[in-house]
Amino acid sequence: MSEQHTYRVIVRGTWDGLTEEARARLLAEAADHGMTSMRFSEEGSLSYEPAPLKHFSMRYVVVSDAADGEEMAGALAEDRAETALRGLGYGFRDLRSTVTDLDTMKINRKPASRR
Repeated sequence: MSEQHTYRVIVRGTWDGLTEEARARLLAEAADHGMTSMRFSEEGSLSYEPAPLKHFSMRYVVVSDAADGEEMAGALAEDRAETALRGLGYGFRDLRSTVTDLDTMKINRKPASRR
């Protein structure tokens, strides 16, 4: 069995070709998709600013084979984002992802303060 790694992936994109209905829904739901909604999860969390309604990001947790690396984790998250956005009827373009491998991430701990 191959080793599994956990990745945090941020998928960013630009709204494109939104219908008036989709635009109205995004603006009406904007308060639910602000800074406080930014969480990493398997199903993803959508965040965007309503003014201007131009860019968005989605945050995902992806678990995949370590041998496939960060590139595969990014591709999986972008696929999830495309599926979710199309399912909601939102037009988009220019998806790109930033991937962090949580299993290889170095944690810098601060030394205990001396008294």
